[in-house]
Amino acid sequence: MARRDVFLITLIFLIFFVISLLTNVMGAIIPEIITSFEVSYKMAALLPFAFFLAYGLLSIPGGILVELWQEKRVVLLSFLLGLGGALLFALVPRYGVSLPSLFLIGAGMAIIQVAINPLLRVAGGEEHFAFNSVIGQLVFGAGGFVSPQIYKYVAEPTAARDPLQTLLSSLVPDSLPWVSVYWVFAASCAVMMAVVLVSRFPKVELKDDEKVGALSTHLGLLRRPMVWAYFVGIFCYVGSEQGAANWTSQFLSTYHGLDPQTDGANAVSAFWALMSAGCLLGLAALKVFDSRKVLVGFSVAAILSLTVGLAGPVDIARWALPMVGFFASVMWSVIISLALNSVREHHGSLAGILCTAILGGAIIPVIIGAISDQFGSLRMGMSFLYLTFGYVLLIGFWAKPLVNNETLSSRKAKDAAVLQA
Repeated sequence: MARRDVFLITLIFLIFFVISLLTNVMGAIIPEIITSFEVSYKMAALLPFAFFLAYGLLSIPGGILVELWQEKRVVLLSFLLGLGGALLFALVPRYGVSLPSLFLIGAGMAIIQVAINPLLRVAGGEEHFAFNSVIGQLVFGAGGFVSPQIYKYVAEPTAARDPLQTLLSSLVPDSLPWVSVYWVFAASCAVMMAVVLVSRFPKVELKDDEKVGALSTHLGLLRRPMVWAYFVGIFCYVGSEQGAANWTSQFLSTYHGLDPQTDGANAVSAFWALMSAGCLLGLAALKVFDSRKVLVGFSVAAILSLTVGLAGPVDIARWALPMVGFFASVMWSVIISLALNSVREHHGSLAGILCTAILGGAIIPVIIGAISDQFGSLRMGMSFLYLTFGYVLLIGFWAKPLVNNETLSSRKAKDAAVLQA
């Protein structure tokens, strides 16, 4: 492989890491938002709502922008939006400002993800795309682990601060040291812009299944009940993932008295680290079992883990809730592959529609917050996840893809058939 390709692959993995940094701090800071700004659960849940609303609104326009501008300009624009959003909240740390700030960051992250997947295919070679995509997911998980640890670092008590912590805390109000995490994010975006600006990007010819498609194509797909069924599936999955990740720290604080700045941050880090580990187990399982069976098995395990986390004692809950991330790890890839394998054409347009269902990450945490406020119980609110995980479980029973995933047994059968022919 050429040196330029190695550099680009490394850069793309770094982009995945920074995307995760900006995305997955939410669960760690929600308890701070509630305490610092004295807001309800529902109002706190509007933070992930603002972030994932951008994903839902801009996934398809982002694909159009990539075709018009090419990848390098789009990546630069994305990090500029992330920089603007991070600086906005870092400079004006108020609840009302946090919503447009997170929308800008979400907009940047939504657009950039549309650009970098085709770029990864070209930079690493199509024959290595699946492998590199898995590595990208692992790097994304690593960013999800590190992000709450950065929050934990900047939120440490004043007496324990080192020179960097002291510098960061001097940029924010004394009562809001955790806000300095957004100065770190702003610096990360600025560095990424500089790196991208001096990097050489190859020309990417989009494959048919990567192109956005015409409006008429989208409308035709939206007339199919099957498309809506998978749309709801992605909606429920992303909502379940974000609902569990975003409320875990607050749940452990409310019911078990754990410190959000230490134990809560560690639990959120563990959630994303375990999700990466779950990807590896999922890859192995998909080589042995039909993807629908894998989806059913992991969904049942996620529901059981959620139940133990919500009802168990502190020593069990602090691990059972992060384990939900472990079992949720395969859901996105399995649902997407089942959906795309259920149509013969227009895969790019269908992928855009399904990415719009990331709106679930905006809406379901708000529903959890609203239920929690209404009944005065976060446990009751988080019980809503039984419905969303339950829908994901049902996909494993009703899905009828045109093409099944290749397993070791199906591969052997194919090889035997070729030998006999």
